[in-house]
Amino acid sequence: MTTPWGELALTRFPEDPRDRLRAWDASDEYLLRHLASEGVPLSGTVVVLGDRWGALVTALAAHRPVQITDSFLTQEATRANLARGGVEPGTVRLLTTQDPPPDRVDVLLVRVPKSLALLEDQLLRLAPAVHPGTVVVGAGMVKEIHTSTLNLFERILGPTRTSLAEKKARLIFCTPDPSLVRPDNPWPYSYVLPGGIGPVSGHTAVNHAGVFCADRLDIGTRFLLNHLPDTRGPRRVVDLGCGNGVVGTAVAVANPEAEVLFVDESFQAAASAEATYKANGVPGHAEFRVGDGLAGVPSGSVDLVLNNPPFHSHQATTDATAWRMFTGARRALRPGGELWVIGNRHLGYHVKLRRLFGNSSLVASDPKFVVLKAVKR
Repeated sequence: MTTPWGELALTRFPEDPRDRLRAWDASDEYLLRHLASEGVPLSGTVVVLGDRWGALVTALAAHRPVQITDSFLTQEATRANLARGGVEPGTVRLLTTQDPPPDRVDVLLVRVPKSLALLEDQLLRLAPAVHPGTVVVGAGMVKEIHTSTLNLFERILGPTRTSLAEKKARLIFCTPDPSLVRPDNPWPYSYVLPGGIGPVSGHTAVNHAGVFCADRLDIGTRFLLNHLPDTRGPRRVVDLGCGNGVVGTAVAVANPEAEVLFVDESFQAAASAEATYKANGVPGHAEFRVGDGLAGVPSGSVDLVLNNPPFHSHQATTDATAWRMFTGARRALRPGGELWVIGNRHLGYHVKLRRLFGNSSLVASDPKFVVLKAVKR
């Protein structure tokens, strides 16, 4: 990536030489050009929210910025990109969306996230640290910035306008208004699960902002909940890509002897899963982990993996994440252990499972979804 401060070698995480997707886009470039051309002072506390793969903080490393992200993969990519650029560890402060934000923000740079709820939550968390002199600049591709996006900046921070588009990217300029009466933060959000979904019928789901389908039970999870395997006995079960943890909580409710590991690459999701589990007073043992799938889970240590894999990574549609999840599950499962997958019919996961496990069977289907099972031989 060419920046006003030189060229940077950047990669996504996990690094894959076959991956042709860049670790930055035109909105990152536009934002950096603006900072340089306008001479925006960067001597105070610079906070970068939503940096996709660390491109912005790597470019601005000389100014010791703070990165706030919901993504474990983003943090790992950032560490690798900073190291590749010769930046000393600790120069850039890496925070998650669950960490307390800095007490004072002098420059706030926002890569507009896909989730409007996550943007709302984070702007409300950062607003007390913003002062009248804070420079606030957002960035995103034109397709990512909507009237609702601008309304959020205006409602939480102050008057907002946009730039002209360049290379299908646009900037957002916001002038902080200290007299603005901000709304209360509605996140995390809780609701009572509907009936007819097995063990967790009528239980509570807790969702932090940015978690998929945060205000209701999505239809794919509902379908899986009605076709969960029998997990009687002291079994080690993984809710892989756990989201708000409803699936793993259902296993724990049905089988108090189960040891359930909730895993997600989203800090918001892992926090939601833990909150859901605790809100329902479930007996038994549970662990909540943020990471890259089952990396770090010992081989042959798991009896059952339940998985609803995403088919996108940020704005890119890809099956790479699903493939890594399936590969990790096969390694972590004991012989005879099972991977159960819920997915849209058209995604063809049965082909990948057969290639990897040598088998795949259909557990249940409807016009939209399939539940598949693969057994480690």
